[in-house]
Amino acid sequence: MASDHVDVLIVGAGLSGIGAACHLRLNCPDKTYAVLEARGAIGGTWDLFRYPGVRSDSDMFTLGYSFRPWTDPKAIADGDAIRAYVRETADEYGVTGHIRFRHRVLRADWDSATARWTVHARRDDTAEDVVLTCSFLYTCSGYYRYDTGYTPDLPGAETFTGRIVHPQHWPADLDHTGRRVVVIGSGATAVTLVPAMAERAGHVTMLQRSPTYVIALPSRDVLADTLRRLLPAKAVYPVVRWKNVLLATANFQASRRAPNLVRKLLRRAAKGRLPAGYDVDRHFSPRYDPWDQRLCVVPDGDLFTALRQGRASVVTDTIDTFTPDGIRLSSGEELPADIVVTATGLNLLALGGMTLTVDGTEVDLADTVAYKGMMLSGVPNFAMTIGYTNASWTLKADLVATYVCRLLRHLDRTGQQIVTPLAPSGGALEPIIDLKSGYVLRSVDALPKQGASAPWRLHQNYPRDVLLMRHGRLTDVGVRFSRAGADQSSTPERSTAGA
Repeated sequence: MASDHVDVLIVGAGLSGIGAACHLRLNCPDKTYAVLEARGAIGGTWDLFRYPGVRSDSDMFTLGYSFRPWTDPKAIADGDAIRAYVRETADEYGVTGHIRFRHRVLRADWDSATARWTVHARRDDTAEDVVLTCSFLYTCSGYYRYDTGYTPDLPGAETFTGRIVHPQHWPADLDHTGRRVVVIGSGATAVTLVPAMAERAGHVTMLQRSPTYVIALPSRDVLADTLRRLLPAKAVYPVVRWKNVLLATANFQASRRAPNLVRKLLRRAAKGRLPAGYDVDRHFSPRYDPWDQRLCVVPDGDLFTALRQGRASVVTDTIDTFTPDGIRLSSGEELPADIVVTATGLNLLALGGMTLTVDGTEVDLADTVAYKGMMLSGVPNFAMTIGYTNASWTLKADLVATYVCRLLRHLDRTGQQIVTPLAPSGGALEPIIDLKSGYVLRSVDALPKQGASAPWRLHQNYPRDVLLMRHGRLTDVGVRFSRAGADQSSTPERSTAGA
């Protein structure tokens, strides 16, 4: 059984984990670190998902790293380009050699007497048990379950003579050329799959139980294309990044403060891209307010183009049963199909399924409160990355990595060894993820909570979080700093100059 020690152990080699390692190299070059990755490749989500058309649903000026400009002409990029960007970043910053692939973390045990985590992992390739110790544990595994997606009960599915696939595990041998395809779902995956498959399929039908807000955006950024002809990439990147951040923030705030106005604008935009007489209210007017769930972005309006050209269609109904040749709907209509794609969502899995114990007591995530959206009450020397629900994931991941580096330097500067977040003393608690999407509602009770006010409140506001995470105080009522073996119930360390 192998065993060794690093200052910082990062779990996950996806977009967040590679970014975290790069931040460590840049801002804490004296720290030793390793990255444990359960799969056999860099890229996380962008290596896992291989379905047709897979792409970002955020612009790459904000989904890209703050320290490495995105230079590809496309602002809405495909999965291959994003995966290459993450891998090239890992190589460029010397991170690749620190990744241990096929290492699935099972459990991590904190010991206050030694101020260390003992992390237990299993090598999927050799079945070997591996034990590592670290001073700081940093999970970047997202909150999706990678081994299986969500598929609801599909009555009669066993009678269907065609093929049923889930986008999370796309078969490499699936040829949909000339075939009749039904995509079940209306979220980001479905609106990506439909126009991509419609390029070769005989016809693609998007079968949705209820509509989702869909907005068309250019696949290229006009401002970026203009500035790139005049300025170097490093000068263009922050300008376009902040432009997109502010536009997205304004969109979200408008949706919260004037939902009926935003609803009308989204409906009008969809109507303008659809054929005359199209039933916009039935197929593209959700019952919920904008940003109760994420808006679905379609680059250059590709979904609307496929609908206008008749290569695809949308049906809003529920499933009665599968038949040998397709799906019979509750209305009695039957959709013929050779292939059915269940774009029905994901399952949540906090911390990649690992369990935590603190001084012998197992941590129940549902009983913890998130501190600044990145640490857990009562769990020392631990951070996690959960990106924004209303903006690019990487914007928050960059801020969390910056904050972790600030904490590590503060511990060294003050001679402390342990930072422990504290739960708020009062006030109502709410779910840490505030979306009303099905995948969230199915699992939200098992996730950490957030408090009613800072530093336990997650504001989903990047400009505000820049001030808090990059420039805010490290010592406040929400944390206690201490040394190994000290009484962990003692009074929290108070602010010091420069903290």
